[in-house]
This record gives sequence, structure tokens and C-alpha cells, in this order.
Amino acid sequence: MTLIASVFIATSLDGFIAREDDSLDWLDAANATVPEGEDCGYTAFMNSVDALIMGRATYERVLSFEHWPYEKKTVIVLSSRPLDIPDNLRNTVEHSSEAPDKLHQRLSKKGLHRIYIDGGITIQRFLEAGLINDLTITIIPIILGKGKSLFGDLDKEIALQHITTKSYEFGFSQSTYRVTIKEKTQQSLQSLGA
Repeated sequence: MTLIASVFIATSLDGFIAREDDSLDWLDAANATVPEGEDCGYTAFMNSVDALIMGRATYERVLSFEHWPYEKKTVIVLSSRPLDIPDNLRNTVEHSSEAPDKLHQRLSKKGLHRIYIDGGITIQRFLEAGLINDLTITIIPIILGKGKSLFGDLDKEIALQHITTKSYEFGFSQSTYRVTIKEKTQQSLQSLGA
């Protein structure tokens, strides 16, 4: 079975995942409007993944939260520099400096079925490598004007197939897309043994 790499993320209407200073105050304010018990499919999604892959900036942001949100789920942090991992997370958090294709190949050989790719630059790197299979993007009804872009400046077009869109009464809309993989990308994945 081929390893599936998925994105599940929220953006502003104009495509930003954070303010220029990395602030998520706008997202926190929006989440405060969500009715109790509603998580927009996040729990079901998390139950479907074997591991999370994130960049250092995302990891450091999550470390600042009051509680580690991933419980016993494996988290792999991509960084070229040494990484501090707190003692209480050493059994679930690991550091890697592998390129996306090498990490994907290694996790596929380990028998993982689905990985969650998180963080703007990490998502961009996996997209550029042709490794993302699907994206679920929740649009928050706010225009930030400036910020950290989800997709940045990609070097190539990435064709998507729309799967579904759901609207929520509190103003969020969530769309899921399948990445249309070009024949060349499929061949390179096969050569990696994926």
C-alpha cells in the first residue's frame, strides 16, 4: 500500500496561515465561535494518521501551547539544526533532517499508511516534491492582508481535483482536494519504491 501524505489546515480567506509575526490571534478568535463538541473533522482526521511531519517553527509554536495536542501520536520534526525535545516527549517526537522524498520512502518502508504534513514550509516542500495526496483546507472568514502564505511561491502548478466542500453555520467553510499527480511524478515515486 502506498503511503498517503495529507494536509489538514486552516487559512484566512486570502490564504494566510499566520500573521507576519507568526501570531494566530485571528485563528484563536475564530475558534472561540465554534460550538462545543464541533471540531470540523479534526479528530476523525487525526485518528486516520500514523504520524505527523512538521517543521521546526510549527513544532516550537506547538510546544508553547498549554498542552501537547498530539498525545501518543508520532511527530517527526524536520530541521537541519539540532532539536531540543523535552523529556516527556522523547518517546513520541523525533528529529529528522531528511529531504521529503527520503523521509516519505523511509516511512513507507516502515509500513505507515497515512502521514499528516503540517506547517507552511513543510507543506510547500512536500508539494514541490510531488508527495502530497490530499489537502483539507478550512477557510476562516477573515482577510488578513499580510501574513505567512500557505503555498508561497511554488515553482510549478499543482492540479487539484475537488472532492467536497462543507459550510458551517459559524462561518467556516472546508474544502477537500485530491492532488492530481502527473505521470512523471508517479514514475519518480515508483522509482523510490513508494
